[in-house]
Amino acid sequence: MPDPSAGARPAPMRSLLVLSTAALAYSLAQTTVIPAIGDLEARLHTDSSGVAWTMTGYFLAAAVFTPIFGRLGDMFGKRRMLVVSLLAFVAGSVVSALGDTLELVVAGRVLQGVGGGIFPLCFGIIRDEFPRERVAQSIGLISATLGIGAGVGLVLGGIIVDASSYHWIFWGSAAMSALAAVAVQCLVHESPVRSKGRVDVRGAAVLGIGLILPMVAVSRANTWGWDAPRTLGLIAIGVAILVAWVALERRTDEPMADIPTLSAPPVLMTNVATLLIGFGMFASYILIPQLAETSTRTGFGFGLSATGAGLLMLPGAIIMLFVGPVSGILGARLGNKVPLALGGLLTAAGLILMGLVHDTQLEILVFNMVSSIGVGLAYAAMPNLIVDAVPPHRTGEATGLNAVVRSIGGSLGSQVTAAILAGSVLASTRLPSDSGYTDAFVISGVVALLAAGLAVIIPRAGHAHLPVLSEIGAASPLGDPALADTRVRA
Repeated sequence: MPDPSAGARPAPMRSLLVLSTAALAYSLAQTTVIPAIGDLEARLHTDSSGVAWTMTGYFLAAAVFTPIFGRLGDMFGKRRMLVVSLLAFVAGSVVSALGDTLELVVAGRVLQGVGGGIFPLCFGIIRDEFPRERVAQSIGLISATLGIGAGVGLVLGGIIVDASSYHWIFWGSAAMSALAAVAVQCLVHESPVRSKGRVDVRGAAVLGIGLILPMVAVSRANTWGWDAPRTLGLIAIGVAILVAWVALERRTDEPMADIPTLSAPPVLMTNVATLLIGFGMFASYILIPQLAETSTRTGFGFGLSATGAGLLMLPGAIIMLFVGPVSGILGARLGNKVPLALGGLLTAAGLILMGLVHDTQLEILVFNMVSSIGVGLAYAAMPNLIVDAVPPHRTGEATGLNAVVRSIGGSLGSQVTAAILAGSVLASTRLPSDSGYTDAFVISGVVALLAAGLAVIIPRAGHAHLPVLSEIGAASPLGDPALADTRVRA
């Protein structure tokens, strides 16, 4: 209900500028880490499985805490919780910046993930505060900022690492996020919209435990053995806990996930495809930088700097933004499962080709662009499929949980491919072998191919078409399907 103390609303343009700054801080902080993977691995004295936790830790925390912060924003004020999210992001950045061990850097990344509610809260403020005719355009602009910042971060991260070290990536993130938090507190009016409710802390805790146990098993599989009782046991326990979580959510009055909605075949199948595509895309984020920065003395590495690795990946990040609207056009004419299926096929083709043929930088650049086109088509189609399949009042929740599933897929892809690389390390070089990269790319491609096959059999519901800017954001490397809920609420 409205807050009676709320005063005159500020100019939307001022609020939009401040919210865009918060969005940019978030998006830059995520992709600047990617070119630093090699530097992190060397300086933290770890292997591919260890350094993958800098990605996995963030995505798991974001998967659990993003719905929590969304609910807290509805209850206690979206601006207030946006400031809290940004401050959590600042705290995580500082911890990682100060960290000189893997444990500290990962702990900081987990804290950054706690601040993962930044985008849904920005969208909520816009829906509550902006004139009806400005809502869709403004959400689309914030969404596009996510994609643009993600692309810039790939290059900026490489430049920072080459000039100094990974520490300064996190110091820069802390400074920008702190400035954004101050600006939000001082220049953005608190939303007057409140809704009573409760936070499903129990469900979030169970979900977190169920997700992390299999990840730990995968990361330790090369040490314990893939068929070792500890490995299989942790995976089995994690799966059992996730099954129990579904049953728990069905019995919870105000769950973090509405299971009947999520279990509808179009929604369930879209979310599974989302997980599989996310697996493939984030696997490439682990593989390409390490391959690019591997010494030429190995016979297959390119010996690039971190900046060079970022530039090698930049065309793929940029092209994702352009194919988002193409996905919308295809979906409007042929149904949204068509761009999802096509996207899965192209993602698979690019990843498999990178695995089989990666002798030159040009081959990686071209095949990564093919894969990125596929990811962009698929990611922009996913929120449209969700919007088609759920009632209007469930759109925000369902698309937000689709974003959570994407994070889980990214965590799984990062950890599995890193484990494959770690298992292929040669005693002579103490580096992953060429066959390790081949296996990791090909397995990721096969996973994306499964997503394409699943997309073909998704029940056809409709031809929803998001605004162009929203499709750009959804197709970006770190796109958030929660932006799809751009309908103005009465």
